[in-house]
Amino acid sequence: MKITILDDWQDTIRTLPAFKKVAAHDVTIWKDHTKDVDALADRLKDTEVLVLIRERTPIRAALLERLPKLRMITQAGVFPHIDVAAATKHGVIISVQTGPGRPSYATAELNWGLIIAAMRRIPQEAAALKAGKWQAYPMGGGLRGKTLGIFGYGKIGAVVAGYGKAFGMNVIVWGRPSTLDKARADGFAPAKSREAFYEESDVVSLHLRLIPETRGIVTADDLARMKPTSLIVNTSRAGLIAPGVLEAALKAGRPGMAAVDVYEDEPVVGGTHPLLAMDNVIAVPHLGYVEYGSLSHMFEGIFDNVVAYANGSPINIQNPEALKAR
Repeated sequence: MKITILDDWQDTIRTLPAFKKVAAHDVTIWKDHTKDVDALADRLKDTEVLVLIRERTPIRAALLERLPKLRMITQAGVFPHIDVAAATKHGVIISVQTGPGRPSYATAELNWGLIIAAMRRIPQEAAALKAGKWQAYPMGGGLRGKTLGIFGYGKIGAVVAGYGKAFGMNVIVWGRPSTLDKARADGFAPAKSREAFYEESDVVSLHLRLIPETRGIVTADDLARMKPTSLIVNTSRAGLIAPGVLEAALKAGRPGMAAVDVYEDEPVVGGTHPLLAMDNVIAVPHLGYVEYGSLSHMFEGIFDNVVAYANGSPINIQNPEALKAR
């Protein structure tokens, strides 16, 4: 069976223990990235099973109609980048396990690392030391006794809230009523209001899914309420913050710092993104879930989907109508 894996940027998939499940098949792995439909159509023209790494490459109707041999797309996580209707029309099943799962501890850990790094200006001071300077930046601040604001108390938000408690921070939460109820049950207080959430937080950490209702949910007014000494951290989705708002807010001095792992258009190459030129920003290349243990866990499930399809009994089908269309 012809299997293609896209966007293995760090050339890791063949090294995973789970790869042995599909090693007997004809597997092609692409380590570079393209969104060009012509290039993708050429790369995937003989592919029967397409394996995606989260949302790195959009799979839309214009591409699907040029892939007559494609029979299944599989990945882990949500799939807003896949045109489900077009896949169904062309008889391409989408095999993705959904439902409750474990939190992405890798993302939560990176999120916490960014908080410490930003508050203590670790990357900036490390770079300055290599350049021959000693304690070159204004003094950073600690976390104990400060207020951590968690926007979105889901699986990852709950883990980060626990980290904040362990570090002696006062944790407040904002989000949907159901998540506020869960936060209360776990011993974390909701903010008095949305305005108070931004005004009182020394660190605001975003943990929301990007859906139409949450796109641009963090506004210029929200950021203007933050302290000049505060930090906003986004390891979720760039689209949660209204376009251009973060850059403008940082230039205005509220908040004073940002740490980001996500961008509207990824990958970010060439070093031209405006956030990369700002001294009060720590920017990393979407490393959240990109950790060997997490990737191993992810691909155990993905390759189980592939094996089930190869055996004639596909599982975790999100568009069963595709079977009829085929």
